[in-house]
Amino acid sequence: MVAEPISASVVIDAEPAEVYEYFTSVEAMVLWMGQFASLDPVPGGKFAVDVNGVAVRGRYLELEPPNRLLFTWGFIGSDVLPPETSTVEVLLRPQDGGTCVEIIHSDLPRAEASKHAPGWRHFLEQLAKTVLVGHGQNAEGQ
Repeated sequence: MVAEPISASVVIDAEPAEVYEYFTSVEAMVLWMGQFASLDPVPGGKFAVDVNGVAVRGRYLELEPPNRLLFTWGFIGSDVLPPETSTVEVLLRPQDGGTCVEIIHSDLPRAEASKHAPGWRHFLEQLAKTVLVGHGQNAEGQ
């Protein structure tokens, strides 16, 4: 049975275009999520990230720089959530001089939704810290 979509968000002190790159650039992706990435950020292009030893595989479906991305998500070797079976939407909206990053993950089996919700919160916190370091600031914004 499929769960309701889960969502998580964070506000980052950077412009949407800068944050967008962290979802499309191999070098930027591995700074905040994963030990390996192979990305082809075009519609139908490969989205591959290894997160904590788990091989996530999917395809980019829609790219609207710098405001939105949509890609599929699943795990190699999983019978519960195989590659390309769920959908991740990333929304980047200007807010308070920075960017509100919202992740909406749909089509997850119930058992996976309970795992992905805290996972996305964790990784969005990592993204915020990573972008701040890229700005030469520490995590407190100094």
